[in-house]
Amino acid sequence: MFSKSSPPLHMKLQMLTFILVFSIFHISHSTQLNYTSIFSFGDSLADTGNALIHSKSNPVFGRLPYGMTYFMHPTGRCSDGRLIVDFLASAFGLPFLPPYLAHGQNIRQGVNFAVVGATALDPAFFQGLLADGAFPFTNLSLSTQLRWFEELKPSLCNTTTACAGYFSKSLFLVGEIGGNDYNYFFLLGGKSLEEVKSYVPKVVGAIVAASERLIKNGAVNLLVPGNLPFGCSSVYLTVFNSPNKEEYDPTTGCLKWLNAFAKYHDALLRRALDELRRKYPRARIMYADYYGASIQIGRSPQRFGFDDVLIACCGGDGPYNFSPLAFCGQPGSSVCSCLSSRANWDGLHLTEAAYHFIATSLLDGPYTSPPLRQTIN
Repeated sequence: MFSKSSPPLHMKLQMLTFILVFSIFHISHSTQLNYTSIFSFGDSLADTGNALIHSKSNPVFGRLPYGMTYFMHPTGRCSDGRLIVDFLASAFGLPFLPPYLAHGQNIRQGVNFAVVGATALDPAFFQGLLADGAFPFTNLSLSTQLRWFEELKPSLCNTTTACAGYFSKSLFLVGEIGGNDYNYFFLLGGKSLEEVKSYVPKVVGAIVAASERLIKNGAVNLLVPGNLPFGCSSVYLTVFNSPNKEEYDPTTGCLKWLNAFAKYHDALLRRALDELRRKYPRARIMYADYYGASIQIGRSPQRFGFDDVLIACCGGDGPYNFSPLAFCGQPGSSVCSCLSSRANWDGLHLTEAAYHFIATSLLDGPYTSPPLRQTIN
């Protein structure tokens, strides 16, 4: 007879088997989340403070309501709270990445080189191409960010063997980058769709060249995102507002021609990354489908806990609550009350809630291949 406090032998064996199987699964799953550092490059979708540190003025993203949701104060992030890179860092058990320009930080677990307004192409490329002497917001383009990384590299590892071991467990987030190149052409240059399309191979070439340069510097695991859907952005919906209903996607309310352009960029980028994989078969080069992850929200907002997806939460005036005269953080702007159900932050950037959704889509699939959680052996 067995007492109530002592289960039968066959139950003990079953429990032991379960514990062993669970332990093996748990260890395997934990190992898959074993990136020990992240190095991030890009623009305002990833900048955690570089532009704010570098700025000699007081940019709007350095003031509330930016940062109001999570940090409770502005950090230089162009959102109400955390960004995709923040959620990825947390998923791998890493701290938020310090901006490169914040000297004196612990950099062993990663650094953020991204800068608000940064372009994939060098700023000199835009000379004479933009209207009325306009110029990119910053000269800290992707090539400058790569130079920063190369200058920092000796403090991370100082031999080929040490670097190989260190970077084998590092994730390099190369973007999103390129969106500002197109923003400048469309919004400041007054370029036609066909003119801007002619620049796409150059933008894609710069992104792929940056990825290759990182591989030559020891990068093994690279995550290279495509663009968000331009046609769903409040600024584009405002600037290119049309009385022709045929220009709008009835399922999302976004401008079809601009979203088609974003997909054109992404198609060329994916093709170029395929070529890069063939050239460097030992590198793990992952494409992150920011477009596919974010367009889900536009197609089925309620399903994913969102309400308005096209109207800026923070802004003022106009059908999409976006106006350059009352931009988020400026006099005349206001902030919506229910941030957790809003996707569009200031007309150009997304909310923490939307970035969290995209990050989860990347981690668990199907918007990276393989899903990011499964990329560590």
